[in-house]
Amino acid sequence: MADKNYYKILEIERTADEKAIKKAYRKLAKKYHPDSNPGNKEAEQKFKDVNEAYAILGDAEKRKLYDQYGTAAFQEGFDPNFASYAGGFGSGGFENAFRGHGFDSYGFGFDHAGNGGGNYREVHFGAGDMDDLFKGLFGRGGRASAKGADAQADIQIRLEEAAFGCEKTVSITNQEGVRQTFTVKIPAGIEEGKKIRLKGKGAPGTQPGREGDLFLKVHIQPKEGFERKGKDIYVTARIPFTTAALGGEARIPTLQGAVQCRIPALTQSGSKIRLKGKGIASAKEHGTCGDEYAIIEIEVPKNLTEKQKELLRAFASEEAGKKNRASAG
Repeated sequence: MADKNYYKILEIERTADEKAIKKAYRKLAKKYHPDSNPGNKEAEQKFKDVNEAYAILGDAEKRKLYDQYGTAAFQEGFDPNFASYAGGFGSGGFENAFRGHGFDSYGFGFDHAGNGGGNYREVHFGAGDMDDLFKGLFGRGGRASAKGADAQADIQIRLEEAAFGCEKTVSITNQEGVRQTFTVKIPAGIEEGKKIRLKGKGAPGTQPGREGDLFLKVHIQPKEGFERKGKDIYVTARIPFTTAALGGEARIPTLQGAVQCRIPALTQSGSKIRLKGKGIASAKEHGTCGDEYAIIEIEVPKNLTEKQKELLRAFASEEAGKKNRASAG
């Protein structure tokens, strides 16, 4: 397969910078996009060529390899160390490449300058040597290929969706300005900042290279009153001081809805009540969840009737008497 001139395909100079490469790509991708050229096979091929060229020249590392070794750098089995030794297949390079693979006899008609000519020695390759050599040099398929560029985007989900998993419909506008819609499975227990990989949803690759991937970075929206710590959830539970003193029941919010919870008598402000299994689903241990911890906050009434005040005074007086007797004893 002839080495492709990616600079010519993108209609740019070899000295073009990153900005110029991207500008040229967007212009040509729009021009040859299948949506703008329905049924036009020539435009379809040019669109593929443009994407192939950008996948290489738009990546600094790939561009460096291409400038040095051409499309051979992206073939399966390519070895840059071997290619460097072979002189990039320049003057004498191909001849040296064969010698570097342990072949002292060759029959490709190289003269002393490494060009095609009459001075050659007879070939003495073993039965499988030629196949193995060419697979190492040019890849098993014998065709240049490169994985398409990866893409990234952000996705917003609710805390409940992160806790128990869900499916989301996501619309992304790619580099060609085409809007694509995907259904994304959000795994249960996912954490803030984690990335979900959508294989093959990135930029197209060279033929027969595969498409790049799309990475969705997850952002979890905060939920008022809930705090996540790993697999556990913390909430504040406000209860009447009478319930705290005498015990009883109170409704505690959870990610799965409010539940009725027993409050032990003499519960102190700041104490924790554990609700087992009401936390975040484990991303590693299927079927298990963290816990929820309700931090007790005791409500003080804003208004009291005269009778309530009288009862509280009697309570305060009795408490004071208990303390005095305890200290005297």
